[in-house]
Amino acid sequence: MSIKDKVPVTILTGFLGSGKTTLLNRILSEEHGKRIAVIENEYGEVGIDQGLVINADEEVFEMSNGCICCTVRGDLIRVLGNLMKRRDKFDYVLVETTGLADPGPVAQTFFMDEEISSEFTLDGIVTLVDAAHIDQQLGRSDESSEQVAFADVLVLNKTDLVSDDALDNLESRLRDMNRMTRIIRAEKAEVPIETVLNLSAFDLDQILKRRPTFLEPEYPFEWSGVYELEPGKYELKLEEGPDPEMSLVAFANQGFSEEELKEGAEASVRLYAEKAKNLEPGNTIPYDEHISLKLQNKGSKSFILDVVKTSKVGLFTQHTAEEFNMKVLKIDSQNNVKEIPFKIERNWVAEHEHDDEVGSIAIERFGDVDPEKLNTWMGRLLSEKGVDIFRTKGFISYSGNPRRIVFQGVHMLFTAQPDKEWGNEPRRNQLVFIGRNLNEKEMQEGFDKCLI
Repeated sequence: MSIKDKVPVTILTGFLGSGKTTLLNRILSEEHGKRIAVIENEYGEVGIDQGLVINADEEVFEMSNGCICCTVRGDLIRVLGNLMKRRDKFDYVLVETTGLADPGPVAQTFFMDEEISSEFTLDGIVTLVDAAHIDQQLGRSDESSEQVAFADVLVLNKTDLVSDDALDNLESRLRDMNRMTRIIRAEKAEVPIETVLNLSAFDLDQILKRRPTFLEPEYPFEWSGVYELEPGKYELKLEEGPDPEMSLVAFANQGFSEEELKEGAEASVRLYAEKAKNLEPGNTIPYDEHISLKLQNKGSKSFILDVVKTSKVGLFTQHTAEEFNMKVLKIDSQNNVKEIPFKIERNWVAEHEHDDEVGSIAIERFGDVDPEKLNTWMGRLLSEKGVDIFRTKGFISYSGNPRRIVFQGVHMLFTAQPDKEWGNEPRRNQLVFIGRNLNEKEMQEGFDKCLI
């Protein structure tokens, strides 16, 4: 059965009091044209929400009481099996978990049980977050951190109870924990239904369209610009900015292609790891070195770019050019000034500190992998770290295979299947891991050994 013929399933989770029931009842009461079978897991003897949803057209299935982590997986398989006997009654399944639950075991059901995985497809995991209390909960509760880590969509609820600055800081913290997730702000769980159902959350193409930078690693610089310059001397002019210094790396003969720009970025990362050399205004910027332009005094400052032969000069700067109104100027013998525009620019994901144990790691590499080496590495990684790796997702380029391979996983369980052909696209590998205390450098080095 193709994925289009399978029944999509959304898992709705969130800590106690986050607004799951409010959202569920909105879904059940709105005119959206979907026939939804709802599976509830209530923590207690009686399903407290049944009175709220029993009058809806959808069928409501109460699951047994008890902790979802240890007892419900078997129930879920049984209930899903019973649902398939009434396949003509519904076209979508919504599973609401208890607020005390780690959503991992529920998600794993759609990978580990062949009968279930042949009929159902996990469309996405939606986590509701109580904006007023999540900071304290993240500090005290592993479950709330894991609910954030698993989410394809985070509904940041009760935003009316929190200031805009606090919301911005909270959103940044949640983004650090799960870079794949889409964050939606809401009051009283009022969100458009299409933002929580039919997510196609495992469709990496859609995620990249929504947020092109989500696969990117973090860099110690924010911006790069490539200039095509004839031989001569040029002035790099900066106005007063938000910082008394501007760190940069300059390369000559830097290319225009995406792959060459990435190579320049990787080379810059290595140079940025070295202590920056101070450069006073009026001096010439050396190439292939980490330089700190000194801007302490008020007013504009100028530095020299010396171009010996026609070159593509790439600048990788600590801050964006816009913040300093940075320009490259050509001054001829008659003192005529001409601004040289960049041919290409790129913003990068800026590096910052991570305070939470839960975080995201992204790996992006061009080229092909050896399938056997990859399987060996993934097998070892998941056997050693699988408990702490909540979600995996990505594309792989297998050597000799015209199709890209899509993989996704929950803890130790993952699937890989052929997707569309690469065609004229550059063959690349894009992987995302979300988990607890993951070693980014070690994982990147391990994957690099799988490349041909």
